[in-house]
Amino acid sequence: MTKVRIGTRGSKLALWQAEMVAEQLKAGGLEPELVLIETKGDKVLDVSISKIGSKGVFTEEIEAQLEAGLIDIAVHSAKDMPSSLPSGFQLISFSEREIVSDVLISRMDGASLSHKEGLRLGTSSTRRVAQLKRYYPQHEIVNVRGNLQTRLQRMDEGKCDALLLAYAGVHRMGYSDLIKEYLPSEQFIPPAGQGSVTIEVHKSLDSQLAQSIRELCNHELTEFRILAERAFLNLLGGGCSVPVFVLAQFEGEELHLHGGVVDLDGSLLIESRKKGKASDAVSLGKLAAQDVVAKGGRDLLLKIKSEL
Repeated sequence: MTKVRIGTRGSKLALWQAEMVAEQLKAGGLEPELVLIETKGDKVLDVSISKIGSKGVFTEEIEAQLEAGLIDIAVHSAKDMPSSLPSGFQLISFSEREIVSDVLISRMDGASLSHKEGLRLGTSSTRRVAQLKRYYPQHEIVNVRGNLQTRLQRMDEGKCDALLLAYAGVHRMGYSDLIKEYLPSEQFIPPAGQGSVTIEVHKSLDSQLAQSIRELCNHELTEFRILAERAFLNLLGGGCSVPVFVLAQFEGEELHLHGGVVDLDGSLLIESRKKGKASDAVSLGKLAAQDVVAKGGRDLLLKIKSEL
């Protein structure tokens, strides 16, 4: 039986994701082994991601072990992956996507974005902060970072009234009962890849083994969606520390993409919508990004990065 060493972060959610992949590999006759790796994003919790740099915050240390041959594959949240990978690395699989929505979770009765007096909302995402300031400026925003359990602890300690999180993590960790509201999808469009788990490999991995893993784990319709989103992000030059949003969805057999960037204070939003065939996913993402650039999106991003 062929052994496959799976590199993963050590949080409960990361382990859930790695174990999901491990089960798929077992079903295909492979022998998975989990290898826990601590990343920069796991170590530095007292500042926002934008302050420690967005590129590779949750992936750099894992990629070093992939390149060295200490692990065979790496399992990541697709949304954590930089839009451009280092030379020699590639993503070979995307899991079937969860509901992509952001959600508001709280133990407080009546917690809602429509709360007129305003709530103290915990998040570390510049995208969510910018969207909140644009659509729900009455709320106070509190910087809360760390894994899901750490953030819940901060909320229970009284640091905030509610948290804004991705549905996928909340659901996978069994906290769906705390969901008070699914955030409006036209206002809180997620980042590229939200809701899917991806597998990264280095070119040194045996190509037949890589193909076997891909066949066992990849969900083709999700892959088309995320390839479009990552192409948008790559051309625009965004990252997980800037307020760029993009979502590709199928309407029948047609792929529809909505992406853009919003200023840190929510005052300016530049967006684009494109549609086309699934086989043109990458081109679709690039076209939407070019449209955003033509409308001033890259200049806005440069301004945002200078202010972070």
